[in-house]
Amino acid sequence: MLRFDPFSELDAVTQGLVAAGREAGSPRSPRFMPMDLYQVDDHYVLTADLPGADPGSIDVDVENGVLTLTGRRTAMSDSGVRWLTSERFSGVYRRQLTLGESIDTAGIAARYDNGVLTVTIPIAERAKPRRIVVEQGSDEPQCEQLAVASGTADGDARTDATG
Repeated sequence: MLRFDPFSELDAVTQGLVAAGREAGSPRSPRFMPMDLYQVDDHYVLTADLPGADPGSIDVDVENGVLTLTGRRTAMSDSGVRWLTSERFSGVYRRQLTLGESIDTAGIAARYDNGVLTVTIPIAERAKPRRIVVEQGSDEPQCEQLAVASGTADGDARTDATG
């Protein structure tokens, strides 16, 4: 007598989905790393989730005004393992941001703690708001005052044109 196992086909489909989920570029692989970006005083702070990334694989680069964040999460070996489900991404994380000219790229610093990459991005001195001191002028007459007082040709022409 043949026994029909309705779950055998389901098991094959499940195994196919599990294998696809571990491949980079599969529908379940993240297209970019989630991040937050905010400003505190004279710098920006970027925090990006890189759960399980190999710390040695994390790179932060700046080139031609583009900040690039990359990291890799290595998949567990399939050797001796019968996967029941595998939903965690493995492969390369990558994110790029275009920086404005107001950024001090030489001062960018990064730190990776507990699966979170934190990048501190300082604002360049030239881009920071500053107060311009208005100097007190001398009591000597200015050019405009001298021209009006002396009745120069320009001053006479203006009078003739309006009057």
